[in-house]
Amino acid sequence: MKVHQIYTGSSLRNFSYIIQSSDGLSYVVDPYDGRQVLDFIKKIGGALAAIINTHEHWDHTQGNSEIVRETKCAVWAHSNAEGKIKGVTRFLEANEIISLGGDDEIEVLDTPGHTFAHLCLLLRENSKPIAVLTGDTLFNAGVGNCHNGGDPSVLYETVMTQLKCLPDDVLIYPGHEYLGNNLCFTLDREPSNQSAKGLLSKYNSRGDDFMVTNIQIEKEVNTFFRLNNSEIINNLSGETSSPKEVFLRLRELRNNW
Repeated sequence: MKVHQIYTGSSLRNFSYIIQSSDGLSYVVDPYDGRQVLDFIKKIGGALAAIINTHEHWDHTQGNSEIVRETKCAVWAHSNAEGKIKGVTRFLEANEIISLGGDDEIEVLDTPGHTFAHLCLLLRENSKPIAVLTGDTLFNAGVGNCHNGGDPSVLYETVMTQLKCLPDDVLIYPGHEYLGNNLCFTLDREPSNQSAKGLLSKYNSRGDDFMVTNIQIEKEVNTFFRLNNSEIINNLSGETSSPKEVFLRLRELRNNW
């Protein structure tokens, strides 16, 4: 199994993904630009099995129609996306397993918060979690907003109970490239965070490459994973007596930052 990360160059800094299975089939996740995805599949070879949309927002689905028109592939989405995404042929449920051939598989995670029709995809090799495609739920050094059909209290529960608890070496593939800006927010809230300073320096000198973090790195640099940190708490006003309240206050600040 191989994950191809495709930067779209969109104004929203979207990523699309192609999961290439050991049996030669490909699965496209969140196609922003249908032609870009089709050209990439032609380059790597193999057949396209399905599109998987992590959620219903237009920038994660607008490439569907062109890809389906050319390939006749299936379209899969969260069961709550019925009536929200056109042309869905299969609605996915929590904990559903998608076999990719051999010992590779995808586990569907029901991850509400950004929207209530949001799923994440946990990739496993030989039963071991290796990566998670997080859509707009978890970003590198950040989390999603809840402006368009979501709830930050629900997002908190999702992030804490389903994502932060994954093994430290699980790679994170988000729906947008926001790492630099998110690290700046971390340092605004926690100026002494040396891990964030170091990663931001690497980010700024990376050239055209895109950095991939893992759960361990997120625990070091993601403000929304560091809810018991005294510096973060002391820099907040308002109610901060519980980790959830810290999360909600941070999310509110990030909305206007």
